[in-house]
Amino acid sequence: MNPPHDYAFPAARLLIFAKAPVPGRVKTRLAGQLGTYGAANLYKKLLRRTLTIARAARPCPVELWCAPDGRHGFFTACRREYGVHLRRQCGGDLGQRMNQALNRTLAAHQFAVLIGGDCVSLGAAELHAAFTWLAAGRDAVLGPARDGGYLLVGLRQPRPALFRGIAWGTPAVLAATRRRLRRSGADWAELPPGWDVDTPADLRRLRRVQAGEPVASASPKYSAV
Repeated sequence: MNPPHDYAFPAARLLIFAKAPVPGRVKTRLAGQLGTYGAANLYKKLLRRTLTIARAARPCPVELWCAPDGRHGFFTACRREYGVHLRRQCGGDLGQRMNQALNRTLAAHQFAVLIGGDCVSLGAAELHAAFTWLAAGRDAVLGPARDGGYLLVGLRQPRPALFRGIAWGTPAVLAATRRRLRRSGADWAELPPGWDVDTPADLRRLRRVQAGEPVASASPKYSAV
């Protein structure tokens, strides 16, 4: 791991959520096209891409939050190759796991950003924008997803109400989260809408991007809410 002064935001942490790439347990909606082993291999490639971007962007130290734990050989290889700290996700639904990871991190650090390992639309510019907003005093940052969820959440302090009673995996996630931020009086900002790779349609989009074909892109404008 490089010394802290190399980081733009040394008092922050970037949390990347990841699952052990076990065939049949990751990217299951893509198994029909890729097979279970192909879907698992794609997941590993996407996670490596995210780790590569995080290492190049160097916003802050990176923690890879692993499910069910960090013992899988792929995770230990990532620790060696990318210099990330491995953390174990707690049990429960996605909201409980994100809340626990953020609470634990914010107990020791000024602010934190949490993303998934397969968010192909997130790059160095988006990461730096999220951390810059938090460093400037924003209470929260969201990275909306085109499917109605979100790809990134950043906080300066624990906000457990954001993660309780949410219908995860549905198009209602982002709207419900915005309502809760608004009701709490939070001052938050949002990145342009992005996307990850979960469905066959996402896979086709990814292949077009990799082939250099033009696809509908998000607005380059960043918004404060």
